Amino acid sequence: MDKDRIIHLLVNEETDSLFQKADDVRRKHCGDEIHLRGIIEYSNHCRCLCAYCGLFADNHDLPRYRMNQEQILETALKAFNQGVRTIVLQGGEDTHFNADLLCEIIQDVKSIGDVAVTLSSGEFPRDDYQKMRDAGADRYLLKIETTNPEIYKRLHPGLSQENRIRCLHDLKELGFQTGSGALIGLPGQTIEDIADDILFCANLNLDMVTFSPFIPHPGTPLAKESGGDWLFSHKVLAVSRLAMPDAHIPCSTALASITPDDYKTSLKSGANVVMADLTPPEFVEYYDIYPGKAPTGDKKERDAVQRLKNIIAELGRPLAVNRGDSLIQ
Repeated sequence: MDKDRIIHLLVNEETDSLFQKADDVRRKHCGDEIHLRGIIEYSNHCRCLCAYCGLFADNHDLPRYRMNQEQILETALKAFNQGVRTIVLQGGEDTHFNADLLCEIIQDVKSIGDVAVTLSSGEFPRDDYQKMRDAGADRYLLKIETTNPEIYKRLHPGLSQENRIRCLHDLKELGFQTGSGALIGLPGQTIEDIADDILFCANLNLDMVTFSPFIPHPGTPLAKESGGDWLFSHKVLAVSRLAMPDAHIPCSTALASITPDDYKTSLKSGANVVMADLTPPEFVEYYDIYPGKAPTGDKKERDAVQRLKNIIAELGRPLAVNRGDSLIQ
C-alpha cells in the first residue's frame, strides 16, 4: 500500500465500508480470537520532557511512585491466575529501573509460568536491550509518536528521533517481537504525516502496531491544544490493519477513555488485542499520562480483566488462551 492509497482511504473511503474491509482482513489474517494482555505500570517517574505526556519531568504536581519487585510479581501472578498470558511492563523513562533491575523483574515474571513479557520502558543502549532479551523478555513496544522530524523535535526536547529509530532497529535485530505506533491529532500534524507514520510501521514489518488519539493534558505545554478526533483515529486503525494485515493491533486505551464503547468499535474495525490495566489501586490514578485514563468509582472494586472478558463474550468472539505471539512470518 502506497502513500496515495493510504491518504485516499483516510479521506474518501466511507467509514462503514472501511471498517468492514479492515474487519475482513483481520479475520482472514489473524482469526477471530481476541488476545488479552495485562499492563503493569510500574513507575510514573520520567526523565523526559515530552510535551504531550502528563508524566513529563516538569510536572511537579504529580505524586510520583515506584512499585517494588514484590508488588510487580504479585500483580503479574494474579493476572496469570486469571488467564492473562502476556504481561506488559510499562513505565516512564525512570533511571532507577536500569537494565539490571528490569532483568531481575523479567526473570521474576517469567518464573510464574508460560507467560510472554513485553517491555514498554523507553530508550536504552543496544547492550542493555541485549541483557533484557537474554533475561527472557519477548517483546518491546517503543512508539515513534510521529515521523515528522520537525514535530518530533518540537515535542521531545532533548531527545533524538534518530536515536528512537536506532532503538527500533536494534530491538528487531536482537529478536524482540517489536511494536511501535504514533499519536493522531498532534498540533501541526497533517494527513500526509499520518500516512508516513503508517508507512514507517509497515516498512519496519512490525509484529504489533498501535495508533492513539492525542488527548491534551492540563498539566502539559499542550494543555490548550485540540485533541485527536475519535472517528478519524478509528479510521487510522482500520487503514493500519489494511496496510499491516498480520500485525497484532490493540484497541487503544486512549480511545476507550473518550468513549466507553470504544473496545467494541475497535474490535469491529481491525483490532484483535485488548489491554487490561493491572496497576494496583493505590498507584493507578498517578499514572496520569492523559485525562480520563484513571478508572472512575471505587478503585478497589475494579476488575479490568473480567470487564474485558465480558466485552469479548458480548461480541461472540473467542478469547485466546495462548500467549498470542507474533503472526509475522
